Amino acid sequence: MHNEKELILRLTSEATKDSAFKELLQLYKERLYWHIRKIVVSHDDTDDILQNTFIKVYKNIHSFKGEGKLFSWIYRIATNEAFTHLKRNSKLRSVDNEELQDQTIDNLEADVYFEGSEIQLKLQKAIATLPEKQKLVFNMRYFDDLKYSDMSEILETSEGALKASYHIAVKKIEAYLTND
Repeated sequence: MHNEKELILRLTSEATKDSAFKELLQLYKERLYWHIRKIVVSHDDTDDILQNTFIKVYKNIHSFKGEGKLFSWIYRIATNEAFTHLKRNSKLRSVDNEELQDQTIDNLEADVYFEGSEIQLKLQKAIATLPEKQKLVFNMRYFDDLKYSDMSEILETSEGALKASYHIAVKKIEAYLTND
């Protein structure tokens, strides 16, 4: 495990910024890719959002206060970038988020990068029916296995609210899977 304080010092020093940034990319690129991918579903969009996330991190590392974990700060940037992308996309296509989700699921079935089984596709369809916040909380807890304390820091919400959202999301997914 890396020393986060030391990495932050290297990221904020002009002499070591580039090498430290490469290390940061190696540390978090894959986890962030899958986090974003669960929000926007499309591989190409995920790549663009991931790139934008790291550009923002690179440009704004000096504004990181160090009050929370570096990963939580980056995760929040990635989450915001993904939701900004979704909003922009639904406006561009003049569709609401629900229609966009339906299109996204249709695209998932045709996506060559999606190697999921029938049950995984069913689960993704169930998740797609959730409101954005519940979907995000479910994905972060179920797939990313994040602790409620970390999620609380990333989403700036109380742990109690997150637990409630997760519980409701699980109930809705179970209902969707058993009724289908």
